Amino acid sequence: MRNLKLLKCLSSVELQSPGSPQCFSVRTDTGSLLISSQFSITEYDPPYRTGELTLWPGVLNEVSLTSEDYLPEDGQGVVVGIQDLPDQESVCVATSRGDVVLYNLSTNQLECVGTVDSGLTAMSWSPDQEVVVFCTGQETIILMTKDFEPITEVDIHQNEFGEGKFITVGWGKKETQFHGSEGKQAAQKKAAEVQPAVPWDDRRPRITWRGDGQLFAVSAICPQTGARKVRVWNRECVLQATSEAVNGLEQPLCWKPSGSLIASSQRHPNKHSVVFMEKNGLLHGDFTLPFAKEKVKELLWNSDSSVLAVWLEDMNPGEDGKRNTYIQLWTVGNYHWYLKQSLHFGNDPLKAPACLCWDPEKPLRLHLLTRAWASYTYDWGWCTDRSPGDDSQDNANVAVIDGDKVLVTTFRQCVVPPPMCSYELQLPAAVNMVTFHSQPQRTNELAALTADSRLHIYAGNGKGAPGFRVVSKPSVLQKTYSVAVDQEGVLAMRLLLWLKEDVFVAVAGGDGLNQSSLLFLKPAETEGSDNRLEIRSKVEVEGHVISLCHSPKSDTLALQLEDGQIRRVHCDSTEVTVSEWKDSTGYTVNFPLPCVHTALCTINGQEHVVGLTERYHLYIGDSEVASNVSSFVVYDEFLLLTTHAHTCRCLHLATMSLKGETIDAALSSEATQNDESTRRVERGSRIVTVVPQDTRLILQMPRGNLETIHHRALVLAQLRKWLDDLKFRDAFECMRKLRINLNLIYDHNPKVFLENVETFLNQIDSINNVNLFLTELKEDDTTKTMYPNPASAACQSASASGADGKKKVDTICDALRSAMETLDPLKFCLCILTSHVRKTTPELEIALQKVHELRVNPPSEKNAVSAEEALKYLLFLVNVNELYEHSLGTYDFDLVLMVAEKSQKDPKEYLPFLNMLKTLEPNYQRYTIDKHLKRYKKALHHLSKCGEEHFTEVLNLVKDQRLYTEALQLYPAESQQYKMLSVAYAEHLVEQQQAEQAGLLLWRCGEMPRALQAFVSCISWRHALAVAVHIPLPPEQLAQLARDLADDDGLFCMFLKGAAWEEALRLIYLYSRQDIAETHLKPALLEAHSNQLTFLESQKTLFTRHKNRLVVVREQKEKARLELLDEDGPDCADAELYSEASSVLTGSRIGSKYSKSNSRISARSSKNRRKAEGKKHSLKEGSPFEDIALLHALVQIIHVVDKMREEIHSLLKALVLFQFDTLASSLQTNYSELLQLIEKGIPEIWQEGLQQGPNSTANSIMASFQQPRPSAVPQQDAEILIRPKMRQSVKWKLCMLK
Repeated sequence: MRNLKLLKCLSSVELQSPGSPQCFSVRTDTGSLLISSQFSITEYDPPYRTGELTLWPGVLNEVSLTSEDYLPEDGQGVVVGIQDLPDQESVCVATSRGDVVLYNLSTNQLECVGTVDSGLTAMSWSPDQEVVVFCTGQETIILMTKDFEPITEVDIHQNEFGEGKFITVGWGKKETQFHGSEGKQAAQKKAAEVQPAVPWDDRRPRITWRGDGQLFAVSAICPQTGARKVRVWNRECVLQATSEAVNGLEQPLCWKPSGSLIASSQRHPNKHSVVFMEKNGLLHGDFTLPFAKEKVKELLWNSDSSVLAVWLEDMNPGEDGKRNTYIQLWTVGNYHWYLKQSLHFGNDPLKAPACLCWDPEKPLRLHLLTRAWASYTYDWGWCTDRSPGDDSQDNANVAVIDGDKVLVTTFRQCVVPPPMCSYELQLPAAVNMVTFHSQPQRTNELAALTADSRLHIYAGNGKGAPGFRVVSKPSVLQKTYSVAVDQEGVLAMRLLLWLKEDVFVAVAGGDGLNQSSLLFLKPAETEGSDNRLEIRSKVEVEGHVISLCHSPKSDTLALQLEDGQIRRVHCDSTEVTVSEWKDSTGYTVNFPLPCVHTALCTINGQEHVVGLTERYHLYIGDSEVASNVSSFVVYDEFLLLTTHAHTCRCLHLATMSLKGETIDAALSSEATQNDESTRRVERGSRIVTVVPQDTRLILQMPRGNLETIHHRALVLAQLRKWLDDLKFRDAFECMRKLRINLNLIYDHNPKVFLENVETFLNQIDSINNVNLFLTELKEDDTTKTMYPNPASAACQSASASGADGKKKVDTICDALRSAMETLDPLKFCLCILTSHVRKTTPELEIALQKVHELRVNPPSEKNAVSAEEALKYLLFLVNVNELYEHSLGTYDFDLVLMVAEKSQKDPKEYLPFLNMLKTLEPNYQRYTIDKHLKRYKKALHHLSKCGEEHFTEVLNLVKDQRLYTEALQLYPAESQQYKMLSVAYAEHLVEQQQAEQAGLLLWRCGEMPRALQAFVSCISWRHALAVAVHIPLPPEQLAQLARDLADDDGLFCMFLKGAAWEEALRLIYLYSRQDIAETHLKPALLEAHSNQLTFLESQKTLFTRHKNRLVVVREQKEKARLELLDEDGPDCADAELYSEASSVLTGSRIGSKYSKSNSRISARSSKNRRKAEGKKHSLKEGSPFEDIALLHALVQIIHVVDKMREEIHSLLKALVLFQFDTLASSLQTNYSELLQLIEKGIPEIWQEGLQQGPNSTANSIMASFQQPRPSAVPQQDAEILIRPKMRQSVKWKLCMLK
């Protein structure tokens, strides 16, 4: 959807030379023109170029062809071809007399290298200039080398088809074939006779080469039929193919440089077409010229095959006997040919083109030479004419020029693939330029400049067809102005912009050779000059202006010169001035290279000019920021661009840096693998436009088709605007459609959301959407994890929203539930249930109670939710077994039966159990239920109320579940039950090596002997002596007890057993018992050293084994996952309901034969469930949760080894003290190696991306698919996915050891 705009038009004065130009060529090394006439060869460097002036302005060399008798002096001679030969520094010229002349440009000498007696009619050199083809007057082809050595000579007209002759397989005669709608009469229909060539055909042959130089085609008049026929020859002059008979085929012939098609023209009875042939001679496509009364003189492809120039001339002269001449530029897109530019040269014979050619180096540069020796050079550039508005009133218009029509597509309403459009604007003449109004609220208005220098203004909304709904109303013609610009030549005005109301700015040629004129056009104010634009202001600019750009926001106008210089245009009320573009420091800013596409943007509060060169370098001022950009557009606060790495980048201008290395590195695909500002696009994609105040970005593919994408950066920016404006419905629909995490609605500004909860509910106004929002809630703050704001806007974080310390999910659920109960509790019944279930601690009992209330008191409203619907919805949210157990925990059997009936449980499983419960006493019944649900504290509470006959069960329950503290609070301290519980608790404490606390319990409940035994066992001599006196013991036993308690050896052995080396040393020197150090301490140290070494070695072996096995298990599960994805991926109609983190779905399917199901399988018994739970952490090879068990084992090893730092440190000090340095050094080395092994293995075990959730981005989830990971992890095992941390701050090593 691009147009051709004229960047620069250079014209020269008429050269005073005899005769008229017949053909010319462009010197590739100097750019000068090599012109041949009927008298001479001239090397002409026009005055707009720099060159050494010799004979007169612009003429570098000139040599006469008549003095050497190569051409007659009467001016009747004809030069049939001219070619620049850079390798030989010469020009090759072929004359109609048959002479082939070389003109040496360095020596200025002529040399005749050959002569053909019959004369020459055409000459064409191959693209590599290794061979040359001549057509002679005897209608033969001569093929010669570049040194003019003959290779072969053959007749043009051959009877054979050529080597590419089609093969017939003999599938019947024509009479027996099916002829479709034509009927059987087509079998007897005779082939139409071939008509002779048109009368205005010059009957000269035409030669054209394919771009690679392997084939060439010759178009010549067939002597038998008098019609033109095209033959294709290879490089050895062997005929390959002959074209089919084409009536009305004309003289133009040009092979597309890309090698696919040969262009020619064809005259039909009712139309005139440009036709295309394949290399086998068959027609392959065409397009119709808009006029039927012109003849095509020549067709010329440019060097990159993107533009086809058509040179036309009127067949019939006008009243003055003169003919009009035209040059049209055509392009193709999506198999449709567009007329992009139409150059009308009038009917003056001297101003008519005599020669025309494209520049061999610059594809969009066109050279033209008139019969009066005036030369013109047109530089074109590609542009997309889009409306510049940033508000919601702008329709994202894009205008495409197609001859006398402008095809307008309004992308806000609809995306119409070209060549179709939203509506067409029909104009009276061919259109050359289109521009849109720059003022806000009026950017849908359009101005089109036609080839007859008239400006047509379109605005407003036209009427659509009656009976149809019009999506995009066409604009209506408002005014037509004639443009009065005092400039000579074709396309005197270029680079048109519509600045303000009836104020236009354009560029024209200046008064000097190296000047341009900046024109400000306004409607004429004088009487009788209505509908005419005249020049109100004119500013001369030194240099040739090649681009204009305007910013509607700042009303800044900037222009660029052909050498990359940037100028600022000051449009004051009194005068217009042009000055250099300077930055905030006063430094002059220019582009290092000229740019074909420019725009204005604001970065960090300073305005900059952005430019893209024809070699895909992107500049911001004088800084090159990227080198592989194919297109860009500035929209709002973003710079969007596409790259040759097939990515679309959206850069935030507020955070953008002008350091080229930074942005260039950011544009590389490796640096942005998980960057949400990057999006992969189809190869060759270009930006067409951005829909303002929307999320859509329109791209065009190389073939011409369109693609609409929603770039993540644009989506998030628009969502923030909607949320700031409290447009919750627009934001929600966009987020749901584009799979944006719905937590952003709250996280963007929690305070504002909580203050406008009712607004949110009123706008959403959908039960399903509110439930969807509630079910996606997570504790994480998405503005810090998934969707950080690049502009760092000051918005409140979710973590700071709850002043009462409540969690985020609980805060939202409570706020929504309160608002829903206020607005309409019956309407939002299901949403209220969801708010209870989705809390951090699900309130299932409350939800079930609400369902029960609906069953007891059904609502009378028509559309109210019934109890059965509510329960069915709850079963959708919660696992049926979990909901059944929670209903059982309410002790309401009606509710239990209601849940059980809706589930798929077997009545034989739950009815006997419920019937048994109903027969029990209420307290014992609740005890039985709580024990079944493993709510042992509640079970103990109810069982304690069942009387003394159940105390044995109480005691067994307390011992089994270790509920001693809770049980003691249920009985009076004086009761026998309290004493029995205390004795049981004391026995438990003794087993736990807490004899002193056991003694206190026994002492308190009156069990003195057992209390004394407990105190003695823990050497609590004060308590022991007090109890002994309280018993009382006889004096002899009391004295013996005191002596036993004072035994230091026993206390010392206790310290050695507990590895309390410092305390043992203190006692040794306190009581002067150095003998114990030799007999007890040193052997204990040696034994501890040996035990520690053995333990460390075992832990090292286990860690290595488990780590290696985990790698194998992950590889196996990854292979199984990939196989499962190939067989059954998550492809369903409701795919948009899954969030971006829905990859958990895939992970949960791995090992699906072990997965849980609540469909047709009855719930297992509690014994089986406990057994399955125990097997989950089994390290048996091949078990379904082997990876989880391995992770658990590795976590335990890491924690155990890490906690040994203090113990190892104490043992090392004791070993060194007793001169066991070698043993201490070996222990320190082994422990250090084990720590290093663990630290190195942790990143390998807990890889990045192992844990997925709301913190993950779409790209990081996709990246994590490439890494092994465990299967779906239950909530209670989620901590194993968190990478354990080592206590690096604990200093345990001794520096004195090696």
